[in-house]
Amino acid sequence: MGSISIPDVPLKSSNRRMPVVGLGTAASPFSGSETTKLAILEAMKLGYRHFDTATLYQTEQPLGDAIAEALSTGIIKSRDELFIASKLWCSDAHRELVVPALQKSLENLQLEYIDLYVIHWPVSSKPGSYEFPIKKEDFLPMDFKSVWEAMEECQNLGYTKAIGVSNFSCKKLGDILATAKIPPAANQVSFLKKYFFQLSHNLEQNNHKGPESIEVSILLPTCSCMD
Repeated sequence: MGSISIPDVPLKSSNRRMPVVGLGTAASPFSGSETTKLAILEAMKLGYRHFDTATLYQTEQPLGDAIAEALSTGIIKSRDELFIASKLWCSDAHRELVVPALQKSLENLQLEYIDLYVIHWPVSSKPGSYEFPIKKEDFLPMDFKSVWEAMEECQNLGYTKAIGVSNFSCKKLGDILATAKIPPAANQVSFLKKYFFQLSHNLEQNNHKGPESIEVSILLPTCSCMD
């Protein structure tokens, strides 16, 4: 089977273009590093170039291993062919933990930068715990202003080409946009029909840095996922 050509879209507030179809790496239960790596390599052979991971998924390391193998075997010729997205988990959604969390993700991925870094959920939780579901007593309100400032620092440092959010309502997007120097480039949401169409409608009514600035990327779960 030959490789496929996947169209892409520009991300505002960055110089990157995002393929509109990508491979998500979340699975519950976790499939194992070798299985994940092999699945990613097969996807690359088919033409996939957009790969979505997260600290919570435990798939950053096998994705990094797959990228290294793809480069060494010629499946891809350059890192620049890829669009890699990862997510900040709730327990790291604190001003002083954001940059170190992305640095750790880069170490796992064996990369100097990623293309998109997003806040996984619009809540914070007790630092040091990486589990889902989050225990009720571990939930903390997010300081949107300080967390987003740290996300902007990640982009300014060159650790990520674009920053965004995930699972954010329009109200919470407004909390970010109220103080953002760099607006979110994307809001990644699961394709829950009622939620998505309500979000799209609300974005159309939003006059401040609204739909022209934020790309809504959709996750289509094909199995039990943690998004």
